[in-house]
Amino acid sequence: MPASSYRTVKLVLDIMQGMGVSTATGVRPFLPTLLVGALAADDLGVDHTDFAFLESPWFLLAIAVALVVTTLLRSRFETPAGEAALGGIGMGLGALLFAGTLADHYSTWWPGIIGGLVCALIAQQGTRSLMTRTRARLDAAAAAALFLYADAAALLISGLSVLIPPFSVLAIGFFIWLRLGGRRREGEKHAGLRILR
Repeated sequence: MPASSYRTVKLVLDIMQGMGVSTATGVRPFLPTLLVGALAADDLGVDHTDFAFLESPWFLLAIAVALVVTTLLRSRFETPAGEAALGGIGMGLGALLFAGTLADHYSTWWPGIIGGLVCALIAQQGTRSLMTRTRARLDAAAAAALFLYADAAALLISGLSVLIPPFSVLAIGFFIWLRLGGRRREGEKHAGLRILR
């Protein structure tokens, strides 16, 4: 394969990986960040870049502490204010991970900041739409366990996106579909209310 073609393929794969890990932080922010940091310690992803702090022990310890705190106090983070706080953290971490992925092989990493924010936001909106609909159908005990499923999904998305970067396209497409489906249902609900009036 010619060198230029190889570089193009590598760039596309890095972009896909960045999309996937930032999408994962939009679902839940901390486990994907821990996974990417651990992989970077094994010379994968964001190693040897200006973003190498993402694999540093102090950063990973801070993320682990945040994970424990939000798990123990999850009832406080299931409020609109708590979800907004986690959403902001997820977008910030997603931007860093996407930019760090690009910086691993390229000097121009700033588009990853924008891409990470966008992918994390899409995942957040899709996840929120799904969680809202699902929580309404479950009893209290089952609804309380939803955060575990979200953490597992975020970890799976980030891991597969690093191992199989094209998977990220499926993941981001899924969250777009979820969000559009949620908007359609909201529109049908409002239309039904208008008819009743």
